[in-house]
Amino acid sequence: MAQKASFSPQGMAKENNNEQRLPDGRARSAQSHCNDYSSDGVTDNDIFMLPASDFQLLGMLTAIAALVRLFRIYQPSSVVFDEVHFGGFASKYIKGRFFMDVHPPLAKLLLTLAGWLAGFDGEFDFKEIGKDYVEPGVPYVAMRLLPALMGVMTIPTIFLTLKATGCRTMTAAMGAGLIIFENGLLTQSRLILLDSPLIIFTAFTALAWTCFTNQHEQGSSKAFDASWWFWLIATGLGLGATVSVKWVGLFTIAWVGSLTVVQLWVLLGDTVTVTPRIWFKHFFARFFCLIVVPLTFYLGLFAIHFICLVNPGEGDGFMSSEFQATLNSKAMQDVPADVVLGSRVSLRHHNTHGGYLHSHNHMYPTGSKQQQITLYPHKDENNMWLLENQTQPEGPDGPIPGLNAWDTGEPTFIRDGTVLRLYHFVTDRRLHSHDVRPPVSEADWQNEVSAYGYEGFEGDANDLFRVEIIKPLSEGVVAKDRVRTIETKFRLIHIMTGCALFSHKVKLPDWGFDQQEVTCAKQGTLPNSIWYIEQNEHPLLGMDAEKVNYKNPGFLGKFWELQKVMWTTNAGLVESHAWDSRPPSWPVLRRGINFWGKDRRHIYLIGNPIIWWSSTAAIAIYLTFKVLSVLRWQRGFKDYDSVNFKRFDYEIGTSVLGWAFHYFPFYLMQRQLFLHHYFPALYFAIITLCQVYDFATNRIAALGLRDRPAIGRSGIAAFLAVSIVAFTLYAPLSYGNRWTQSACNKVKLLDTWDFDCSLFPTELSQYSLESPSAGSAAQTVAPVITGENGKKSQDVNVTPHPAAEPSISRVEKVEYRDQDGNILNQEQVKDLEGKVSFETRYETRTRVIDSEGNEIADGPVGAEGFAPPHPDVDRLPETAADEPEDDGRDKPATASPDIDIGKERSIERGHDGKPRPASEPQEATR
Repeated sequence: MAQKASFSPQGMAKENNNEQRLPDGRARSAQSHCNDYSSDGVTDNDIFMLPASDFQLLGMLTAIAALVRLFRIYQPSSVVFDEVHFGGFASKYIKGRFFMDVHPPLAKLLLTLAGWLAGFDGEFDFKEIGKDYVEPGVPYVAMRLLPALMGVMTIPTIFLTLKATGCRTMTAAMGAGLIIFENGLLTQSRLILLDSPLIIFTAFTALAWTCFTNQHEQGSSKAFDASWWFWLIATGLGLGATVSVKWVGLFTIAWVGSLTVVQLWVLLGDTVTVTPRIWFKHFFARFFCLIVVPLTFYLGLFAIHFICLVNPGEGDGFMSSEFQATLNSKAMQDVPADVVLGSRVSLRHHNTHGGYLHSHNHMYPTGSKQQQITLYPHKDENNMWLLENQTQPEGPDGPIPGLNAWDTGEPTFIRDGTVLRLYHFVTDRRLHSHDVRPPVSEADWQNEVSAYGYEGFEGDANDLFRVEIIKPLSEGVVAKDRVRTIETKFRLIHIMTGCALFSHKVKLPDWGFDQQEVTCAKQGTLPNSIWYIEQNEHPLLGMDAEKVNYKNPGFLGKFWELQKVMWTTNAGLVESHAWDSRPPSWPVLRRGINFWGKDRRHIYLIGNPIIWWSSTAAIAIYLTFKVLSVLRWQRGFKDYDSVNFKRFDYEIGTSVLGWAFHYFPFYLMQRQLFLHHYFPALYFAIITLCQVYDFATNRIAALGLRDRPAIGRSGIAAFLAVSIVAFTLYAPLSYGNRWTQSACNKVKLLDTWDFDCSLFPTELSQYSLESPSAGSAAQTVAPVITGENGKKSQDVNVTPHPAAEPSISRVEKVEYRDQDGNILNQEQVKDLEGKVSFETRYETRTRVIDSEGNEIADGPVGAEGFAPPHPDVDRLPETAADEPEDDGRDKPATASPDIDIGKERSIERGHDGKPRPASEPQEATR
């Protein structure tokens, strides 16, 4: 039993010997504490009781961190990488325009607050990398200051965390120094990005939990006192803040949760001082602080999010009709509940967010070449249909002709099984289907749906559709019997072919203006065949008719719907990206991310290799130790009888567990991943490195270093010096400073580091000969036309550029790379054909050309290596006809209602004299 007890994860079993050693080597009697669940070898590491010298050192380190983080923070003065998105979100918050992002709102709200306090009015759109901040007066420095200051705060946080674990002051200073001079963390913290807030909240949570654990391990004497409660509540707030920045915070919750389970398990085994009542008191305290507090914090942030975003925007197409109805100008007036023959209605698709059944005066280019039927996401007159009976109503003199035939007499309800025709008001054609394959989804089980006929045409049998009410989805007894606005969900079955009116998230090509495809499917999934009526008008349904409207989902309903959309969208980010990387490459720093390039300066996200590889080695050392210690324990060795051995296992094991929880879950993800996803794990790896060093130099007597502190201090000084040298060598890539090709080539240690040294000049003096470009990095030369005298002249409506000024043009180039990023030549590619599969990745680059179109190999405007849009928010429309079927809820049909509605209102004639479409939406998402 002694062996089994000593193998407790926290080393909490008591020893029978009369003397034990504390981490600093001092002797401590076993009788110095009561026989409770307190841990051997633990002292009170209260960070509020540190000596003044520690706080002075901490202040000095924080000042150095501020200098390093804030140095030339105004540089570059144009949009960098994901500032395109997270700066753009600040604009949307200020304008109150709803958007959809896969990340929770805390960091974005803080960035918006910083910009707003600095006078940002939200007019700048952050649309493209390289777009100039200075000329439009964007307070980008103030917005960058927020993540930079959060990066600075990481330094005192890791210092105090290491002190709370029992490390010496010099070891804590080493950890702070490593964070200061880590190039990757520096780069991320100087830009309008989310990673710096994520790191500081993760670090704060680790600090709070470490301090609470120290209180807990001192036993029942510390339980439930003020300090114990303070750190437990602080941990809960830290968890709430972390998960409110990115869902990576769920890994932090898993780390704290697993250690909480260990604590409760140990408490359960203490039958002397922990009664069932006290155990449940511990349980509910942790439940409240570590579950209720973070959840309340998370909910509160989304409440603020909804309060700020009250207007329609690019993201409302992701959301349900009920959700959209809560936005300004999206709310719908109450409409008559009953739907009758002759009603003027709009039909909305139930399962996807493609929008309304829509038609416009434009034909399919293939198939029947009849008028297009689509889904359109915005309210428009082209969405309105008249519900006709298959025959005209009878009057005293026979059938009553015309569209208004059902406007008199008694209203005729539309019930389950009613056969209808749908007449399109604007174009005078009826909804129509026939045994013709659709232009895009050319599957045998799908038929084309078109609008067919003309004014006065009586129609034919292919215009007939039968109403089939879906009773389980319809709300209320009446809605299950007859069609009611909003409440009744139904299918429209084509009488002649038996197919059902159907839509899915496939988009039509340019000729269909990227609107969502509508077909008639014989084997389509039920959800994609369901429709309901939203708008409903009829002269016989007066003001006193029963009215209905969308139910307000309330805060919790909107919150839960948004979480589902965020999850679905995040899981759908599986497209390739030019700078993505996979988890096995992160601990060894095989590849970075190209952030920005302009005027032959570049920002490339790369870590400090000294710090990166050393921290990975520390993880490997502990894992090796753990494997050997378990094997020795199984063989009967008494290693766990040593207090230092147990403390090494638990304290460093806690940090390695944090690293593992923030690293290994990424192996399960199929979405795009990037080097910056490793930063939370890197933070725990650096803590592990410092703890291993502290044990080796200050706690383990067998190594002989504990009694020679000068050696330990010298080792710290030497290691920090090497790290600072490495930091300095890669600083030009972090700050976007001037650099030379020779300096770049000297520090490019791995071929997989794909920053291009040839983009830098050969001498620093060459920078002084070039004038920095302003505005967007991607400039275009003014169009040239021929004047009356035969000479070339510039269009007076285009701002002229100097004739000799180089420009940046986009070209397409195919490169083949292996899994490590190495470029393959044609012979290697040919040898691999049939043996491996190739995946397409798109990378945006630029080339410099003169006014004659000749490429300049070493020109004055270095703009190569622009990073493509980040996929977390840039979802592209899908138009593939062979796309597998799904419920289609992860994408809206279009993004910008203002652009789309404007195009709906403009009908221009082309060169062939035919009218252009009335609706022409843009790309599906942004």
